[in-house]
Amino acid sequence: MNTFPAPKPAASATATPAEAAGQAAGGSSETGYAAGHTPSAASQASLNTEKLDDVRKLFTAHLENKGLRKTGERYAILEEIYARSGHFDVEELYAGMKERGLQVSRATVYNTLDLLVEQGLVSKHQFGRNLAQYEKSYGYRQHDHVICTECHKVVEFCDPRIHGIQTMVGELLNFHILHHSLNLYGICGDCRAQAAARNPTSPA
Repeated sequence: MNTFPAPKPAASATATPAEAAGQAAGGSSETGYAAGHTPSAASQASLNTEKLDDVRKLFTAHLENKGLRKTGERYAILEEIYARSGHFDVEELYAGMKERGLQVSRATVYNTLDLLVEQGLVSKHQFGRNLAQYEKSYGYRQHDHVICTECHKVVEFCDPRIHGIQTMVGELLNFHILHHSLNLYGICGDCRAQAAARNPTSPA
């Protein structure tokens, strides 16, 4: 992720619903199917065991509150997500599960993603396309995105000045700001270079 230099220290960020719930949730982590799950080759992020245990507890509490079954498939999907880096769509996640030989239906993947988004453990984005993309969100910094309209590359960035604006607007308008979403759209350097190579007379 690209991080811009911080100006003066801003007020502390508001905890996400998942982080707030983490202070009170006492559910136990699920064992069995998920415990023996090995993330797929597409999963490039190393698993933080402590963070994953916190996420499992939050998810367990959410399922118990809704009276839903704590199935091994749901926990395996959760672990696969938290082993990944960057953004992914449903088909990429489903393919990663199948790569490990795990019998998980698309319906279960969709249903589990909806539950995780509802709980605040996963964020859902559209990025100007019909294809929804997701990313893990518990314990990760608030960040924003720049999206290429040609190749659809997504680049994350973090600028503390945006949080300062969020805090100022909340104070001015008497709002308790929970979170924000900022997506910037343009044409990346690679796509501009390719266009220039195809048509040298056009401006970059």
